[in-house]
Formats: sequence, C-alpha cells, structure tokens
Amino acid sequence: MRALVTGGGGFLGRYVVEQLLARGDQVRVLGRRDYPDLAASGVECVRGDVADAQIVSQACAGMDVVFHTAAIAGIWGRWEDYYQANVVGTENIVAACRQHGVGRLVHTSSPSVTFDGADQNGVDESVPYPTKWLAHYPRSKAIAEQHVLTANEPGKLLTCALRPHLIWGPRDQHLIPRLIERAKSGKLRIVGNGNNLVDMIYVENAAVAHLQAADALTAGATICGRAYFLSQGEPVVCWDWINDLLKLAEIPPLRRKISYRAAYAIGGLMEAAYRIAGKYDSEPRMTRFLAAQLATNHYFDLSAARRDFGYQPKINMAEGMRRLAETL
Repeated sequence: MRALVTGGGGFLGRYVVEQLLARGDQVRVLGRRDYPDLAASGVECVRGDVADAQIVSQACAGMDVVFHTAAIAGIWGRWEDYYQANVVGTENIVAACRQHGVGRLVHTSSPSVTFDGADQNGVDESVPYPTKWLAHYPRSKAIAEQHVLTANEPGKLLTCALRPHLIWGPRDQHLIPRLIERAKSGKLRIVGNGNNLVDMIYVENAAVAHLQAADALTAGATICGRAYFLSQGEPVVCWDWINDLLKLAEIPPLRRKISYRAAYAIGGLMEAAYRIAGKYDSEPRMTRFLAAQLATNHYFDLSAARRDFGYQPKINMAEGMRRLAETL
C-alpha cells in the first residue's frame, strides 16, 4: 500500500517506516527536517509542518493510509504551540485525507488523554476523558483524538487511535537520555513510595500495532472509530525499572525519595514561577503532571486491542532491555 507517516523521522515514526518498507509498502514521510538516510532507503520525504494545511494536503495526495505519529510532547510550554502542532495539525490531516480520498487513518494518541492524576489500575477504554488537565500535552492530544474518532465515516474515511504508553527502546532521544542525564546530575529522586506500577511499550511492538491496526481498518470492523490502549501487557514497578536502566548505564541506583504530596506542591510552585517569568522555552524540574506520572499507578487492560486487531507484544521486557543494553 501507499503509506504516509507523519513524524516519520521521529522515534516511533522511523520504526513504523522501517516495518512498512520491510513488507514492501511504498512510504512517504512528512517531517520538519530532511532525512537523507530515509531517502536512501527509497522513502519519499516531504519537508514541512503538520500545522501547514497546504503541505499536509500535498503529503496526503495519492496515499492509501496515513499514520499520524507527529506531535509535540512535553510537560511544559505554551498552549498555542501544543494546540497548533497537536490539534490543528491533526485537523489538517483529517481534512487532507477527506480531500484526497485517503481511506484509512491511524492516529497515535496517548494514555495521558485519560489521566487526571489518580491511579489507573488496569483500566480499559471505557475510562472517560478527565474534567481537569495537569498539562497542555494531554489536553491537546485528547482534543485531537476525539477529532479523529468522530471523523470516522464508513465508505469515506476509516479511523482509529492508538494509545501507546511510555514508548522506549534503542534510538530513543527523549525518555531514556533524560532519565540518565538527570540521574548523573543528581537531580532524579524517587517520587512517592517507589512501588507504583506502570505500563510501557517497547518501540517495535508499538510500530507493529500501528500496522496491524491499519490492516484491520476495513468496512464494518469493530476497530473503526475507536481508541485503544497499548503496552507490553506486563506492568513493572516504575522505579525498579528506572534503576535497572541506570544499571545498564553504570549509574548507581536511586535511593533518595520525595513524597508525592511534596513533589506535587513543588511542581505547582515551579509552574507558577515559570509562568510569571514567562519562561516557556525551558522546563521546570518538576510539574504537577510529572509528579503524578512518577508516583501513581497507570497500567491498562489490553483486551480490546488483542480482540479487535490481534495485538500481541512480540518482544517482551527482558528481550527489550537486552537490546537496549547493546546501544547504551
């Protein structure tokens, strides 16, 4: 098939591109930079921003399916930046799919669209969107996800949204490097009691799920117009996993702790200080959203993804960690 991958030069996007190429699909990527290595692999590269409707329209022309992985993620920043990239960008993708008769759209969402700061213990997709938001990222992604799901229209455009949690693995330039850097600088502490369970997903499993979802988007299929949680299906103790990661990088394990209540309060104060100072181009060391993410349980029921498009993690946690260790 002819597939467009927005954010195809990013962490998840590259794995989606590679898996599409491996099975013989024609691939085009839309990204904000040039990607000579992808071009050398036979990928058609379109340079531009998803907030630019004209560029998005050009990129979607002639495609059978769009994988929309492009987004701005983070715990801090200007609402307008998140809105333009995550909401307007997604609206442009949907409009271009309709304009050019693209039949299928797989949208990369986030489990944070359902997170209100409380524990999420094995929740499924019936959990509602929250009424309060602790950060701009989940709020913008929730708006985008709802737009994609309501855009599902049999006979015209079939859509679904995937919610992979804490994507990790080789070539990650965000989660793992930041954890290691903070630990090396002595700025990382265990938040809460250190026993909270979290789900995560190895990047190749997340990419496989995107292709499986696209293949399952057929007329009358249950997947159409629905969102799905994705993970390894084997929750881990968050801080044990972080210490395992630090061990791979030959960094001593974390011992110092800060209570969830204290971290949350400090996060609120730091957000206020940064807001008053107009500091939006750098992140506070702590925010309310980050404190909640680091201290609470959040793991999910994968029954729907397994049932509706055959999702099953092919690479388990142990094998994923072994592969990661080879790259650190």
